[in-house]
Amino acid sequence: MGGEDDTDGRRASAYDEDTTPDQESFEDDDTAYDDGVGTPDKQRRSPARIALYTVLSMLLVVALVLAGFALYLNHLLDSNVRRAGLLPSASRTAKDPAAGDAVNILLLGSDSRTEDLQDSSRADVIQLVHIDSGRSSAQVIHFPRDLYVDIPGKGKNKINAAFAYGGAPLLVQTLERLLDLRVDHVAQIGFDGFKDLTNTVGGVDVNVEQPTTSGGFTFTKGVNHMSGDQALAFVRERKQLGAGDIDRGKRQQAWIQALLAKSLSRGTLTNPAKLTSMIDDTTSNLVVDDTFSTGAMRSLAISLRGLRGGDVTYLTAPFSGFDSVAGVGSIDVVDQERMASLGTALRTDRMSTYDGRANTPG
Repeated sequence: MGGEDDTDGRRASAYDEDTTPDQESFEDDDTAYDDGVGTPDKQRRSPARIALYTVLSMLLVVALVLAGFALYLNHLLDSNVRRAGLLPSASRTAKDPAAGDAVNILLLGSDSRTEDLQDSSRADVIQLVHIDSGRSSAQVIHFPRDLYVDIPGKGKNKINAAFAYGGAPLLVQTLERLLDLRVDHVAQIGFDGFKDLTNTVGGVDVNVEQPTTSGGFTFTKGVNHMSGDQALAFVRERKQLGAGDIDRGKRQQAWIQALLAKSLSRGTLTNPAKLTSMIDDTTSNLVVDDTFSTGAMRSLAISLRGLRGGDVTYLTAPFSGFDSVAGVGSIDVVDQERMASLGTALRTDRMSTYDGRANTPG
């Protein structure tokens, strides 16, 4: 009996010595459980790790896809946008330190039937876009083409004449002198770009204040759904409108507002194919000043990611009435006092202090 006990003891001792190192190695090396060998706790941890690695791998693939898409959009922006000397080279108004990081962009629209967006005979859209330093609001200010102003080196004339005399640089100088304001950038887009963008987003809902029949299309008072061709006919109309070019500028703003609302909608921004088409439509018909780099455009766009349609307001530059000048024709008379007030609000980035409601003479 004693021998049997000794034998059992030796067997137990041998078992302990043989198995203990193996158990320790299993505890130190998780890979030993890849084939399912081990304690129940270790078996449960292995699928969790596999799932974690799978998720991480999927996230990496998604990140690479997004990075590639971003690089493609950057390439599209860089290859499509044309740059030119749209800013004056001298006699610039200094930027007021009170403006901080506020940005003023002169948006010019050309209705030229040619491919030359820099056709110096036409500036069918003159809208100044002010983006506040906090990137929480923006104002789009229409300057009627018949606004009677001082043009540097040319005397008094319609503001559109500045573009005819000296292109965008002279128009910038004219606006800077009128408002005592620094214009940071110029962007000129052909109407075809707006038309294509309208079609890409599936048409836009534009509020019509005055019914007209234009370009074969009938526009009724209220909200009208428009395709690109309809919208183009809508903003080209002037003769049927009560205040002529003043009202045409408001129609341009109504179209821009509708485009912005549709472009910022969740379904548009989260659709890669539609987003790519939108950028292509816009940039294919875009000329910007040669200081507005792709990096600067991209940074500005990213800084505006929280901006929504309701954060953008639309104004008309102040005028006091209409008149006629020999050799010039019909003009819009500048409201000097309110124009100075507008310039101060823009220059100091305090547009909330400017009352833009009284833009039509009483």
